Amino acid sequence: MNTLLKASCLALLMIATLVAAPHPGEAASAAEIEADANATLHSFVDQVSGARELANKAAGILVFPSVIKAGIGFGGEYGEGILLDQHRVVGYYNLVSASFGFQLGVQERSVIIMFMTRDALDGFNQRAGWKVGVDGSIVVVTVGAVGVVNVARLPNTVPTELDPIAQ
Repeated sequence: MNTLLKASCLALLMIATLVAAPHPGEAASAAEIEADANATLHSFVDQVSGARELANKAAGILVFPSVIKAGIGFGGEYGEGILLDQHRVVGYYNLVSASFGFQLGVQERSVIIMFMTRDALDGFNQRAGWKVGVDGSIVVVTVGAVGVVNVARLPNTVPTELDPIAQ
């Protein structure tokens, strides 16, 4: 049975490798990221009561309009977004993470991270390759592909790295 399972996994991996055609990586333009982020924020405000008030109280908002997660045993996720401070774009970021374990499939979601205090935003801005691991002064909003909205204050650790994109 163990040999059959290994052979099945190897066959599935080989099929996935053959089906996935290589293509050159393309980062979205700044205008595309900004337009998508704006649409994501408007969708959030339309779907969640009190969202506009929450966003207006935030010292800064990091918006990833599309975060793609995929995996077959090994997995990863990637998304591009913007940091807003006083309703102005002050930076472009990407979200990258990797995982290992039982996983199969592809998922897309939007992520909105609201820095509710100036200290939380300043702490984020002072670190390159920032790793989330903070107190409750940050709110994370996740909007799934089926329109399910999840809003939560961060616990002490969330294993995600955010790196600034050179402009």
